[in-house]
Amino acid sequence: MNLGIAGQAAGLFAVTNVDDLVVLALFFARGAGRRGAGRRVVAGQYLGFAAILAVAAAAAFGATFLPEPVLPYLGLLPLALGLKAAWAAWRDRPAARAARDGAGPSDGPGEAAHDGAGPPDGPGETARDGGGPRTLEVAAVTFANGGDNVGVYVPVFATAGLGAMTVYASVFLVLVGVWCLAGAFLATRPFVARALSRWGHVVFPVVLIAIGLLILVEGLTG
Repeated sequence: MNLGIAGQAAGLFAVTNVDDLVVLALFFARGAGRRGAGRRVVAGQYLGFAAILAVAAAAAFGATFLPEPVLPYLGLLPLALGLKAAWAAWRDRPAARAARDGAGPSDGPGEAAHDGAGPPDGPGETARDGGGPRTLEVAAVTFANGGDNVGVYVPVFATAGLGAMTVYASVFLVLVGVWCLAGAFLATRPFVARALSRWGHVVFPVVLIAIGLLILVEGLTG
């Protein structure tokens, strides 16, 4: 593997996916205490990013699966998911307030976040079954949030050639896993976990709605 190209790929990935760390941390925190939620977040992240790579690679070879006028409307995906999450948070606010007021030190948010956001659930954990983010939900947000990345990746892939493109794709896929670990790490830090446990149900829909509106506005006015 050409280390120079690998370094360029790592830098390109980091620059174009910084905002994804915040979204991943929110997804992991949202799945706190839910059995298998961490695995679903990772699977959804890989699925969404694989779709971004497939579209970028195809466009680099001249195929256009997503015409440019369509790209802004990808913002409707996170916008709809954000509105759905906002409605769920509003509907469940009495139960959330009661759970927050009744939480003791032994079952604080830091521990709950650790149960759901870590790697695969161990047999001794007492995580709740079901709930939390769904794989396709994470994939949809990842794809929509990375829609602008396609415009960055296409010229790079088109000029790099097939061999270098393979290096780019390989490095990107490795770094998706690193990003997932970093998102889970952020979601389980005591300070971050407490904040996300208390405000995550509010921040999550706000971030998704903001991402959706930003994609729509930038695409339609650019």
